[in-house]
Amino acid sequence: MSTVDATASREGFGSIRAGGLRWDSLPMRLFNGGNKKFWNPAELDFSQDAKDYQEMQPELQKLTRILATLFIAGEEAVTEDIQPFMKAMAAEGRLEDEMFLTQFAFEEAKHTQGFRLWLDAVGVDTDLHHLIDGCEGYRTIFYDELPKALRRLEHDHSPEAQVRASVVYNHVVEGTLALTGYYAWNRICERRGVFPGMRKLIYHIGADERRHMAWGTFTCRRHVAADKSMWDVVQQTMDELTPHALDVTYYPFTQIDLDNLDLDALQEEGEDLDALIHEFANYATDRMGRRLNAIETALDLSPADIEVDRKPEELEEQFAKEDEVAFKERVAAGQVN
Repeated sequence: MSTVDATASREGFGSIRAGGLRWDSLPMRLFNGGNKKFWNPAELDFSQDAKDYQEMQPELQKLTRILATLFIAGEEAVTEDIQPFMKAMAAEGRLEDEMFLTQFAFEEAKHTQGFRLWLDAVGVDTDLHHLIDGCEGYRTIFYDELPKALRRLEHDHSPEAQVRASVVYNHVVEGTLALTGYYAWNRICERRGVFPGMRKLIYHIGADERRHMAWGTFTCRRHVAADKSMWDVVQQTMDELTPHALDVTYYPFTQIDLDNLDLDALQEEGEDLDALIHEFANYATDRMGRRLNAIETALDLSPADIEVDRKPEELEEQFAKEDEVAFKERVAAGQVN
């Protein structure tokens, strides 16, 4: 276990060491990318979203509230829980990672702000805990495993602790739940031609989250390259939490009365609800499998190779391109209003 003496004096500054900052390292590239993509949630227009929400049938309004609640509570949780990772990076003297994580935390706070602005705009101002408290998978991940894994880094900066924290945070919460959830919600909104403000919010959040995912993949890769046993930690953590993540994926659809829901509001013509849900699950499985493959390839690399390897960044860029192509295909097929 690695520890840091809280009473120790500072011994120097990374930004003025010989060579300065490592501009070619992946964390610095991600940091610079975030600076170029700055956006302000307060500038998004949710006026049409408010009209769309009021015109929805009650069961679809309920489904929308559940989805929004799952997202905003999750964004608040990751805003709070990322902070101990900065201590772990400081303990290793990884200033470039620290700099990126300050931006990372700021962006998660913006995501929380964005969802709260949207809820306020559509007129949802009641306590919403009851909408998520019944989901055991959500409670396991967000109430227990996420804070436990990240808060461990306050006193334990070991590679094993970092890898588990990254898998829980980046690959389960962000990669499996958040990015898949945004894909699913955007898919439904596109089909119905509703919530243009939310779609813009999701677009900006998705761009942020892909950079976060790239850092998470990078972090796991550099530890796996240094110690092959860390690959076992990656696999074990994913195996442990995947059932809980799938529980969260299906949960919203178990909380509404399908008999009183116009399924055309969710599906393409001729498509059943199970097929739609399985599409979302397959999306998550495919993306996660490819990210894990990127981590596994680090078994054959050195830690020095990992620092400047663009693979995690390029993978997330490829995912973004694939989603864009799929959207254009749906537009061409007349599936998007």
